[in-house]
Amino acid sequence: MDGRPPRTILVAGAGIAGLTAALAFAARGFRVQLFERATKFEEIGAGIQLSPNATRILGRLGVLDAPGGTVAPEAVVLKDGKSLRELARVPLGKAAEARWGAPYLVAHRADLHAALLARAAEHAGIRLHPGAVAAGAAYEDGAVTAAIERGSRLENVAGALLVAADGVWSDLRRFVKGSRASRPTGTMAWRALVETASPAGRALAPLAPPDRVTAFLNPALHLVVYPLRGGAMLNLVALTRGDAGPGSWANALDTGPLARAMRGFAPPLAGLAEVAKPWTAWPIHAVDPDGPWTDRRGLALIGDAAHAMTPFAAQGAAMAVEDAWVLATLVAEAPNDLPAALTRYEAIRRPRIRRVVRRGAFNHFTWHASGPVALARNLVLAARSPDRLAADFDWLYGWRPEG
Repeated sequence: MDGRPPRTILVAGAGIAGLTAALAFAARGFRVQLFERATKFEEIGAGIQLSPNATRILGRLGVLDAPGGTVAPEAVVLKDGKSLRELARVPLGKAAEARWGAPYLVAHRADLHAALLARAAEHAGIRLHPGAVAAGAAYEDGAVTAAIERGSRLENVAGALLVAADGVWSDLRRFVKGSRASRPTGTMAWRALVETASPAGRALAPLAPPDRVTAFLNPALHLVVYPLRGGAMLNLVALTRGDAGPGSWANALDTGPLARAMRGFAPPLAGLAEVAKPWTAWPIHAVDPDGPWTDRRGLALIGDAAHAMTPFAAQGAAMAVEDAWVLATLVAEAPNDLPAALTRYEAIRRPRIRRVVRRGAFNHFTWHASGPVALARNLVLAARSPDRLAADFDWLYGWRPEG
């Protein structure tokens, strides 16, 4: 990287994508300057599913070494939301680890973030800058210079590469010529956390035992329930039609639309909009993955900044983790030819991202199906054994970075 600050990587955003990128680059001997808009980290968000393609990488980075925090569910179970009849079961637990070579875990997003932060703090090659926003990029003499805003102060920081891990509403995406803007998908994610011993938790126990991920399907919405923090809590995610504009994890909205959508569920699911309060609402926005993700002079988008997707395949975080690892690997393999490394990054990642997006769209269509389509879905699922259902995920969960 002649003419560039030697082996210095700038990362914008200290979320899951940015922290994973920082760790992946630091593991390969790069120095990392990590800039985060927030001045302090709060416990935000709710549950997150970490499939084996993500935990394989997180394990290599030492993020899964800390005890507690995660739960390894025994299965993913699909149920009809009205009849409560089981439609399908995908074995996880030890079966997942044996099949895909890494565990399938669920965790509170804040717990995963804390583990990533702790691992980054242990690494001498990573320096975190809270209260700092990467607001621009310029290129000169083979280096990228990021414009960093710290309150009312503006400073320029140079590096070999600027990694934009600043999310679906990325400030840096506009610096990639031809990139696609985020767009509303017309879907709302309603989230609630309940204690297993609470009235809502006790009502859910017979329907969604805390040793599995349970998805209840209905044309108006689907509800996913799974355990957190050793089974002491349950994470509830209900996906419905609607949009409230850009926001944050802490959006508190009228739950009337959620309650109406849940009327098609059997008791006690139908009353969860009231029983499981408080709910927060998150409007789902997406980014077309076919837009460019890089400026070959020294800027790369990863995760939601590049290709934010709907949650119907539960792969948003996993794809960000994969992006970070692949990008760091390719840059380390061609440290003196950054344009070639960034070209390979897009070429390698884009087909996989497209396939995951298609899988999410397929899940959305089938999980919210009604009438003859729902009947056909149920017949197909009934004809497939748990092992055959698991085999459908080999391409996704069995992915390995070295491949």
